[in-house]
Amino acid sequence: MLFQRAVILGTCTLVTILYAMTVTIANVSLPQMQGALSVTQDQITWVVTFNIAATAVATPLSGWLVGRFGRRRLLIYAIIGFAIASLACGLANSLGTLIFFRVLQGVFGAPLAPVCQAIVQSTFPRHMYAKAMAFFGMGVIIGPIIGPVAGGYLSEAYSWRWVFFMIVPFTLLALMAVLAFIRDTSTRTAVRFDWTGFLALSVAVTCLQITLDRGQRADWFDSYEIIILTCLAVAALYMFLAHVATTDRPFLRPALFKDRNFVIGVTLMFIFGLLNFTPITLLPTLLQNLRGYPDSVIGYVLAIRGLGTLAGFFFMIVGSRIDPRLMVVAGFATQGISGWYMAQADLNVMLDDLFWPMIVQGFGVGLLWPSITAITFSTLNNKYLDEGTAFYHLIRNIASSIYISISVAVIMRTSGQRYAEMTDHVSPFNQNLDLPWASRGWSATTTEGLGHLGSEIGRQAAMIGYINSFYMFSITSFAFIPLVLLIRWKKENGLPAAKESEENVRD
Repeated sequence: MLFQRAVILGTCTLVTILYAMTVTIANVSLPQMQGALSVTQDQITWVVTFNIAATAVATPLSGWLVGRFGRRRLLIYAIIGFAIASLACGLANSLGTLIFFRVLQGVFGAPLAPVCQAIVQSTFPRHMYAKAMAFFGMGVIIGPIIGPVAGGYLSEAYSWRWVFFMIVPFTLLALMAVLAFIRDTSTRTAVRFDWTGFLALSVAVTCLQITLDRGQRADWFDSYEIIILTCLAVAALYMFLAHVATTDRPFLRPALFKDRNFVIGVTLMFIFGLLNFTPITLLPTLLQNLRGYPDSVIGYVLAIRGLGTLAGFFFMIVGSRIDPRLMVVAGFATQGISGWYMAQADLNVMLDDLFWPMIVQGFGVGLLWPSITAITFSTLNNKYLDEGTAFYHLIRNIASSIYISISVAVIMRTSGQRYAEMTDHVSPFNQNLDLPWASRGWSATTTEGLGHLGSEIGRQAAMIGYINSFYMFSITSFAFIPLVLLIRWKKENGLPAAKESEENVRD
């Protein structure tokens, strides 16, 4: 029995690696994609944000698809579709085509993590959840280690297309493992799916994401496009909430939110989602555009974060009986410290300056993932497991895509403001420009000198934008730590309060 559980856990971990690789493996080549496709910084991040948003929109379908096809068949279909979409991403010849196939990649990848998590949780007893989820979480962090290193090397040696081509062999390996070891023990039932609620939520998420991605370029609410999208998002969200509250069988049952720990855990996972992918999306463009580092080196920087996460997961395996509330506090604190340290960087930042912040930030991820998962599902009734895991991953993905878009908007807006402020000081009457180290390359009286000066001001302004985004990251990490005080957790045997658990079973 133990061997069977271990094999299932290993297979589910391998499948989860696929989703983790899709985000980080593309990040390392964002600067090269930006140049190859001739797009701006905010546009190239759509390759990441639309993929995450598509995953978020498709995630609620997981419970319905499990009821219709079963967990095993759903995994097989999703892996095959994921492989085809990944291959198509590598063959794309325009930004629109690439984003389209990244959306498909997100749609097919959406069921992978929640279905695998449900399989793991139904395979192991409750008292083994923390340790099992720590092992399962390896899939979330091995991908960010393998992906950036291999993707950075292939991107530099060949082209950015190979970061997608290299995913295909992993999908074939995962498919063979599922065929060999996963058996569908779940009960297949004809689940009635609430398409009205799903479509309303999909419209709300999609409009919000487009608003955040397009807002800075369209000058926010001075644009009719942004006003219309915002109104659609608000109207769709209202329709979704009203429908869930009034219909008899919504796809997201309100009974889920009667569980105190589930509500607090989902909120913590939303905060975790805000922080998870942001640094590894911002750093590649900073290091290449402002410092000129090649893709292979950037890949190693991102992999360092993965090593920190690996260390955090190993710590959680050894210390699985430690109160998870303490681990959540420690996890968010390490995130905040790493963000604050990165905010102290300047244009002379070296790779050594990023080593410890990335290690610490990754270690925080390793502490947070299994701890929040254990808290969220500690008292949840098993009959809500599929819905609960789907919503759990939905919240994380929505938060990730939103915060990346907000961070990029902060960089662009701050950079523009600082550029305008600094150019006010460019004048033939500014005596600082006559100093020897300035007059050699910068001059306010020649075209060439103005070009060099404008380029340097642009670099300095962009760096200020990155610094502000890192400060925002750090403040967000620290601000939500007090939520941990709302969690109910019984110290004896590391189990939650029995009274609350019994109430959920009666529901």
